[in-house]
Amino acid sequence: MQSEAKSMLVVSTMTERKIWMDGSLVNWDEAKIHILTHSLHYGTGVFEGIRCYKTINGQAVFRLPEHIQRLMDSGKIYLMDLQYSKDQLQEAVIDTIKANEIEECYIRLIAYYGYGKMGVNPLPNKVSVAIALWKWDEYLRGDKQNYGARIMISSWARIDSRSMPVHAKATANYANSALARVEALKSGFDEAIMLNANGMVVEASAENIFIVKDNILITPPVASGALNGITRDSILTLAREKRIPYEIRDIARDELYLADEVFLTGTAAEVKSVVEIDNRPIGDGKTGAITQRLKILFESVVHGEHKKFSKKWLMFV
Repeated sequence: MQSEAKSMLVVSTMTERKIWMDGSLVNWDEAKIHILTHSLHYGTGVFEGIRCYKTINGQAVFRLPEHIQRLMDSGKIYLMDLQYSKDQLQEAVIDTIKANEIEECYIRLIAYYGYGKMGVNPLPNKVSVAIALWKWDEYLRGDKQNYGARIMISSWARIDSRSMPVHAKATANYANSALARVEALKSGFDEAIMLNANGMVVEASAENIFIVKDNILITPPVASGALNGITRDSILTLAREKRIPYEIRDIARDELYLADEVFLTGTAAEVKSVVEIDNRPIGDGKTGAITQRLKILFESVVHGEHKKFSKKWLMFV
């Protein structure tokens, strides 16, 4: 009975929230689309995941302009007319946060070809834009008490740029990611690492990957097929600031097993250490020193405690 009451409370809370759809705030349970929406059938949508944090100076969205620009760049690749300027979309995100009265949240902004004419060609259809948000505490198994994630190399290869535009954050691309993630979960792991057609490490199902070897931070180039992650860029910037040497280069599969440290980065996952890959312990099987240092530094930035980068990267609500 108690769990049922708790479930009802969650549903009630969600339905009282608002979702921004094409310029209007609508009730959560009224945010609906037609079953023949083009994007539902053909994967013709692009999206962004963004974080809003409670900081020492109030609510703030992390690197909002960069996220909006990436959405617009993704839309350009898919020939989408988003019908909103960058400033209008930023304002819409802020308005949605205010309307929902939630301190910390994950924000999902999506643009998609809507209901109109069916068929592979999306261009006759109007592009719709929506913004929803929710509390997403822990996307991956966390680092609590110095424990990290257990991951595996997926049997599914990362999609190739000859087949799909990998630098667009497109909904279609994540069917590839979903297959890898489900495979990992069904095999008893927390996440999957994907290799490209050349057998090089690209990224996890929804996160960029870093390794540390001999105190050097290493991450694959975006030319490998990896998404140009905003959290990835933040970590590289912080590494430069703290004079942590780093390299952007291809990583072979067996380099993962011999790494001193491994960690993943992403908007939802933030900075998550990896302590085991394919049943092989990484380093001493605990979160490494450089990983922990960058994780703490990143958290200080997003919570407004880092004077330089908090000021640069936070947009206050």
